[in-house]
Amino acid sequence: MNLDIGTQILSIAFALALVMGALTKRTSFCTMGAVSDWVNMGDTARFRSWMLAIAVTLIGTLGLEYAQLLSFDNSRIPYRHPSFAWPRYILGGLMFGIGMTIAGGCGSKNLVRLGAGNMKSLVVVLIMGACAYAMTRTDFYGLVFASWITPLAIDMDALGVGSQDLARIVASAIGSDSISSVRLVVGGLIVAALAYVSIGSRVLRARGEHLFAGFAIGLLVLAAWYLTGGPMGVAWIEAAEFSDEPPAFYGMQSFTFVNPAGDFWAFVGQGGKPLAITFGLAALAGMITGSFTYALLAGGLRWEWFTSIADFVRHIVGAVLMGIGGILGLGCTVGQGISGVSTLAAGSFLTLISIVIGSAMTMKVQYYKMLYEDASMLDIILTSLTDLRLLPRQCRRLEAL
Repeated sequence: MNLDIGTQILSIAFALALVMGALTKRTSFCTMGAVSDWVNMGDTARFRSWMLAIAVTLIGTLGLEYAQLLSFDNSRIPYRHPSFAWPRYILGGLMFGIGMTIAGGCGSKNLVRLGAGNMKSLVVVLIMGACAYAMTRTDFYGLVFASWITPLAIDMDALGVGSQDLARIVASAIGSDSISSVRLVVGGLIVAALAYVSIGSRVLRARGEHLFAGFAIGLLVLAAWYLTGGPMGVAWIEAAEFSDEPPAFYGMQSFTFVNPAGDFWAFVGQGGKPLAITFGLAALAGMITGSFTYALLAGGLRWEWFTSIADFVRHIVGAVLMGIGGILGLGCTVGQGISGVSTLAAGSFLTLISIVIGSAMTMKVQYYKMLYEDASMLDIILTSLTDLRLLPRQCRRLEAL
């Protein structure tokens, strides 16, 4: 049976995500866990694995763009958009980082947990998706955020740069017309730094499972970029544009997991219409299926539910923050932290840093609230910021025990 190009791409997206879901379950590749290990135990292996995944994807995107096989200027998620709305990246990243810590994991981790039987994650994914739906398909973003974010955005067109692509920004600053060469240099320096942090460390090299996970996740994100932006992707776009009834959200894209959770509610609202199945929705299904398959084969299926009302409320709050923050920041720990960063978009780096800070800060606050039940929130926040070296040591109010 011959499948149309859209069905082929969605099927491959499902297969790639299935591998990612099984791999994530097997290796415990978890961005929130990576921050937690680092902040709470000083173990940086999983964080370095995350950085390795970014490096692998970035090497691939640099090569593909230099060879003119792909261009990320018109990706479906506008990573390189000329409007550099820096407040949304910072606020969205902080919200997402706080939310994923409260909810026990980012979007991809909750999908993997759901596949293994965690019903708490089902609630998180559904609520996160509902908030993402509200942000993208209702007036919520315009009413709450656009009025004050838009005036603060930096217009890269007006500055003569034309994009928030770091290569273009650097090329404009040094007066170079060779964007592709500048991109190789800028991207190469970032890759070198990431390689030094990841495979340059004995910590990661001694943990083969995390080393493999970093390589594999990076390659899977890269494969998704090529799938939707390469020859098949071009054919997909052409078929959609000439179709009387085009599919939802076609175009060049890679893995991200907040907006697709909103796609689920759009899919339900359209009565399960096949044309409402997006690349992201296929990826969500693949992640859950991959995790379920691995858990089933490895005997890791575990039914979990909320232990208390407080536990339920925490997860709901975390899901809301992830849903709103993930759309505001244009992505999650994978959507911006790997896919977005691989395009060298300035906003992606800003979101990634904000996610890490938001998560680490939340973990520190939780730690000091546990140690000092009567301490003021101001003392806890100042001490937490001091621990993260975001404030000088003189600002510390509480001692770690």
